[in-house]
Amino acid sequence: MKRIDKIYNYILQNCKNFNKDTFLEQKGFSAQYIGETLGILRNNVSKELNTLCREKKIIKIKNRPVMYFDRKHIEDLLSIKLPDNLEEISDINSLISTPHKTVIQDQSPFNYLIGANTGLKNQIEQAKAALMYPPNGLHTLIIGGTGVGKSLFANIMYEYSKYIKNLPEDAPFVVFNCADYANNPQLLLSYIFGHIKGAFTGADKEKEGIVEKANGGILFLDEIHRLPPEGQEMVFYFMDTGTYNKLGETDRTRKAKVLLIGATTEDPNSTLLNTFIRRIPITIAIPSFDERPIDDQIQLIHYLISKEAQRVNKTIKISAEAIKALIGSTSYGNIGQLKSNIQLACAKGFLNTINTGNTDECIDINLKLLPPNIKNGILTFGNKIKDNATAWNIIPNTITILPDGNKTFLETDAYEPPFNIYNIIEDKTSALQEEGMRDEDIKNFITTDINIHLKQFYAKFKNDTHRREGLLKIVDKDIVDFAEEIKALAESKLNRKLNERFIYATSLHFSALFNRIKKKTVSFSSHIELQLSINSREYEVATEIHALIEQRYNLTIPPIEIEYLALLLTSIQESSHQERVGIVVAAHGSSTATSMVAVARKLFDADNILAVDMPLEMTPSDILETVIEKVKIVDEGKGVLLLVDMGSLNSFGDVITERTNINTRSVDMVSTPLVLEAVRKCSLCDTDLNSVYSYLITDFRGYTNKVVTDENPSADGVIVTICSTGKGAAIKLKELIQDIVDNITSSEINIIAIGLKNLSKSITHISKNNKIIALIGVSNPNMEIPFISLENLIDGSGEKLLKSLIEGKTIIDTNNKTENQIVLKNLCKQSLRELITFLNPEKICSLLEDFVISIEESLSINYENPVKLRIMLHVACALERMILNDGLVYRESTDTLDQNILYALKKASSIFKNSLSISLTDDELYYMIDILNDYQYLI
Repeated sequence: MKRIDKIYNYILQNCKNFNKDTFLEQKGFSAQYIGETLGILRNNVSKELNTLCREKKIIKIKNRPVMYFDRKHIEDLLSIKLPDNLEEISDINSLISTPHKTVIQDQSPFNYLIGANTGLKNQIEQAKAALMYPPNGLHTLIIGGTGVGKSLFANIMYEYSKYIKNLPEDAPFVVFNCADYANNPQLLLSYIFGHIKGAFTGADKEKEGIVEKANGGILFLDEIHRLPPEGQEMVFYFMDTGTYNKLGETDRTRKAKVLLIGATTEDPNSTLLNTFIRRIPITIAIPSFDERPIDDQIQLIHYLISKEAQRVNKTIKISAEAIKALIGSTSYGNIGQLKSNIQLACAKGFLNTINTGNTDECIDINLKLLPPNIKNGILTFGNKIKDNATAWNIIPNTITILPDGNKTFLETDAYEPPFNIYNIIEDKTSALQEEGMRDEDIKNFITTDINIHLKQFYAKFKNDTHRREGLLKIVDKDIVDFAEEIKALAESKLNRKLNERFIYATSLHFSALFNRIKKKTVSFSSHIELQLSINSREYEVATEIHALIEQRYNLTIPPIEIEYLALLLTSIQESSHQERVGIVVAAHGSSTATSMVAVARKLFDADNILAVDMPLEMTPSDILETVIEKVKIVDEGKGVLLLVDMGSLNSFGDVITERTNINTRSVDMVSTPLVLEAVRKCSLCDTDLNSVYSYLITDFRGYTNKVVTDENPSADGVIVTICSTGKGAAIKLKELIQDIVDNITSSEINIIAIGLKNLSKSITHISKNNKIIALIGVSNPNMEIPFISLENLIDGSGEKLLKSLIEGKTIIDTNNKTENQIVLKNLCKQSLRELITFLNPEKICSLLEDFVISIEESLSINYENPVKLRIMLHVACALERMILNDGLVYRESTDTLDQNILYALKKASSIFKNSLSISLTDDELYYMIDILNDYQYLI
């Protein structure tokens, strides 16, 4: 006879000797009593008794000690009917206080959730409201990080629906992970809605989908953000109508009654269609482990350890220091990661009991037992609650957990390994002992083996795969691989773990650095005021990495990179409490800024960056107020960097600083690479606002996948732009020159921007490996190198001069102004980005040029480029005033106005009416007559 049958038969036979009074007095049999009577170890008896409870054969009575009694005999003795799913009761008196034949109701399924009355109270109220909403409940989206318990919460929502009788007991609960077929939309839709025969190649018979399987119940779509847009459209049509069609059908004639619950780790606003989100009225955010109250965290540890105690059938003791370390070490994976760490700790403790030879010994988990990455969590725990004495003292010195089991709805879940750690330990220990291996060597071998087992299993929950895929879209794979190599090297040399941000930060930095080396804009003279000593271990490792980069890519890397890498190695591990520069991204469009910020958050886990999306109907004053609110939220004391796209946004910085006393700097022409580089720089706690701003506008020119060595200088020469006020303006000038060069020659010409400081030294350094074709700037530095003034560029003659210099011509006709004046358009676009908010500079610039040409033809006048530019900018501002219905009012007499000019203006302004449906008012045109009259005197 099996052991479990022997125990059950003993309970059945002895329950017959009980009457109501003896049952109420003795309350059943304890595991200890049964074990001593039958000669079975108490631990083994407890294991079998818990199995009998789950099989609904006996009832557990939670006394001290815990007692067990036959289920049918309790019903007969007390004349009651117990619920089918009841496994345990807390108080026998509650059974006899009800009338005869009354069914004892079990608790609400949500009551079994840890945090039901604390950390998850609001979430449970939301779930109940969604499920009880007539007639069939509301579709729900559950959001939260990896491992917070979204799947468990959805499962309990299903149990609750049955508990309140909204669903029958046999109602289906279908779980589908949308990530499984995310790369094959056709197959994904086939699984969701089914397909008919011949719907696609290989569809040799009709197949039902999960919507059909879930009819009359709940469909849980995990990782719902992996649904392609066409899949989202089909699902929200089904939510609206309750009808659907299988793949290959044209008519939506099939019907199903299904409540949808979705779950995602991502921001739904950046990953799901707005039309899809609007169909899901309830969004429930499950807090991360860090956000849960300390009581919840301790209860979760107690529960997870009790599961291990039940599995191994041993008592487990854990010290307060070990609990604090477990709490502090739980970060990316939340409760899933905590479960992994607890399993590892219990496995090592179990191995210790085997080594002592005492099989009845309890498993003792203390700080010394834990591996370094978990043990260091006690420092993090201390930082988190250093000002909360109550939280520090709430943890008892020791918690002892018996293998008595716990109520749970998910006997297995996504975070349950498909192997039994303790069986692996026992089997391998036995095998290695037979081979004569020493106990210490066995312990080390198996500890490593268990680490590998658990890490391989839990690695799939870390999201790093998706992040790496995103990184590889920006940075060359070779650079990412190299970043991973140096991360491993640094971890080995420094004897500590670096988080994943190290890979993203170094990959992007190397990519930008190699790009600057290619463009020959890298500085060999700048210096970081490093806080750590050059004798530090980080500096030594950084020096070694610096040498590896030069060897790997055959490049000469500036010494400054040693200091940067040393700073990175130090800062990447710093606590998130330290002040950093905040970032606000603001851009026109319904989701432009949000999309860029989502990429940065996904790659860097950044929490110091916020987005401001600006639909065109949003007024400038509302935009300003929104940006101010975001700046206040993201400021940590070191200022806020504004990354904006165009228009008046770039001038918000001074207003925001004045109103909030928060230091701000603005960078325009925002792009995804610019956002990523800003986040990377701001992730270093030693970085200040001005240094980030200066770097972004002067040094950063994007990422590249191509590395060019110093042995390959620009064969066709360089053009140097000079600005007396610093490199910032020279960079803007460089962009104008680049457009001219791209349009007038196919030669490979590099453009280098410098300031007047150390001008001679800079020119000498550049000329060592390059032929300098020309210097371009405001004033001639008289260095015996061809010079083109900014005025020449604006009036058009400079373009002809530059082309002649590039082609090596010695005779230059600077009076011929028929050359296509590219710089006028570029100056116009650049100025428009500063001036206008609603119009598109790229589109409006060509229309403004046509406007000026029309006036010139009507009045037989040729304006100089500076005059053209002023007219174009004035008209652009007038068009914006028309959009805002805020046009100028002309208060002078109109009798003396030149009618020829008025006719020319009306004719020219029809361009805007035809292209933009914008009409300039007569008052605006009257003002333009005065302006054109003033310009005529300058011709």
